[in-house]
Amino acid sequence: MFCYQCQEAAKGIGCTTKGVCGKDDDVSALQDLLIYELKGISQLTDESDDVIDSFIINGLFMTITNANFDSAAISKTISISQKIKKDLQDKKDASKLHDAAQWIAAGEGEYIAKGNASGIMLTENEDVRSLRELLIYGVKGIAAYLQHANVLGKDNKEISTFIRKALAATLNDSLTADDLVALVLECGKFGVDVMALLDEANTSTYGDPEVTTVTLEPGTNPGILVSGHDLKDLEILLKQTQGTGVDVYTHSEMLPAHYYPEFKKFSNFVGHYGNAWWQQKEEFESFNGPILMTTNCIVPPKDSYKGRMFTTGAAGFDGIAHIVDNNGDKDFSAIIEMAKSSKAPEKIESGSVTGGFAHKTVDSVAGTVVDAIKDGAIKQFFVMAGCDGRQKDRNYYSEFAQELPADTVILTAGCAKFRYNKLDLGDIGGIPRVLDAGQCNDSYSLALTALKLKEAFGLEDINDLPISYNIAWYEQKAVIVLLALLFLGVKNIHLGPTLPAFLSPNVANVLIENFGIGGITNVSDDIDMFMNTQAV
Repeated sequence: MFCYQCQEAAKGIGCTTKGVCGKDDDVSALQDLLIYELKGISQLTDESDDVIDSFIINGLFMTITNANFDSAAISKTISISQKIKKDLQDKKDASKLHDAAQWIAAGEGEYIAKGNASGIMLTENEDVRSLRELLIYGVKGIAAYLQHANVLGKDNKEISTFIRKALAATLNDSLTADDLVALVLECGKFGVDVMALLDEANTSTYGDPEVTTVTLEPGTNPGILVSGHDLKDLEILLKQTQGTGVDVYTHSEMLPAHYYPEFKKFSNFVGHYGNAWWQQKEEFESFNGPILMTTNCIVPPKDSYKGRMFTTGAAGFDGIAHIVDNNGDKDFSAIIEMAKSSKAPEKIESGSVTGGFAHKTVDSVAGTVVDAIKDGAIKQFFVMAGCDGRQKDRNYYSEFAQELPADTVILTAGCAKFRYNKLDLGDIGGIPRVLDAGQCNDSYSLALTALKLKEAFGLEDINDLPISYNIAWYEQKAVIVLLALLFLGVKNIHLGPTLPAFLSPNVANVLIENFGIGGITNVSDDIDMFMNTQAV
């Protein structure tokens, strides 16, 4: 195997025997083959087809880091992809197909025996390989957000068309590095589009997020813990648990569900349990009740609680029960029945956290914020969105937040916030110093906030605002957030704790020279560097 799609790529180069995420070489090979199959389907598809588009989106989502470790589920998806591709191929001139046709007959067994034949290293040119992978990872992020929007009834065929265009482009050996750079930047444009679509889907379904204080202390009833990112799954579960005596808790990226008005209507939606995804082994153990993983962010489970885990959607793990979709509905009765006989969650934290500072909320207090900037009460904003991870050097972000001057405000979204959202950082004139907009996809809210401030100050360039970007990344949804920010013209973004291993030196230099992309060093020096940013 060879995989370097996430921040924790072994030795900063790539995982070659087993993924740091926990996937083995067989699962890695199957994921590579699935991506290859999706490229072939995209190469053969000229027009949007709801079934094919949905299949491609789900297949991409399955290969995101920590989403699906179930070799049987991935193999089944590959088999379906081969049938789709064969049907499409029968309608086209087979000679126009790259070389994927050989895999239709070969199947997964021969593929695994051949190793990584159609994987990353098949592209020999380092820079072309780097740009192809950057494009694929951006498209994976788009697919994840698009699927969330789709299940809530929102779609945009232009986004699906671009996904297919981008996948097919990675098979086109005539494209130069410059061609691929253009496609990567176009990917950022569709990243903005898909996050806007998902924002519309979430808010039109569940209302605009409100500033909300969420308890971290469990009750005495048995509970179900919901992790991942999918709000629709949570809604279905809450409806099915009404009157059962079972409480429902969020974990990690599901915390922002508490900010939506529609979810506040459920009396058994009681609080949040735990922290970022990587701490789930300890937190799932102490929760005692069943756990539903709605999307990515699975850590290979301990045997002690594996029997209490369930997956749904694109998520999967070998030996864990999977809840299937039934025409937009799901039957969670097995989870609910298990919960009824479970012990209540053990208390692991005290207190509460506050969030819900999405763009509509910030718009309502924009005048106060602008006045605070003009008066000097707020000197600078720091966008610290993105992902958390298990590496010790991520303590940098907690220390960074603690060491920031008291006249600065942190804008955050994603699970990176768990490094500092429970710290007592105070407020500035009633404005909390940590403003949590929501999940990683809600980074769109942070971009809109910046654009609103740009308008309020009458600036021509978003980079003239007193906003600095110190973003933590982990997986492919963070990649599309980065590309979206670049498309919006944001420069001088610092990315950590390490720059992506999939960036070749030349591609990294393009990002550095054209966009000012940088890494991190140490807290003291970085704060000094950021605080020298020009203010309004």
